[in-house]
Amino acid sequence: MKKNKQLQELEKKIAEGLTKAHKKMIIFKKYKNSPVIISKNGKVIKVKAEDISS
Repeated sequence: MKKNKQLQELEKKIAEGLTKAHKKMIIFKKYKNSPVIISKNGKVIKVKAEDISS
């Protein structure tokens, strides 16, 4: 049971870290006025950072 709780805490920290990194990346891209490159339906596309909510 202790291992399961530790794993859940680790997963929560990882998810929080990814969310924080995503927000920082969007802020940086807006500052540099550069597009965000993403994959949508298997295609690589450029999206203006202003069009993404942070």
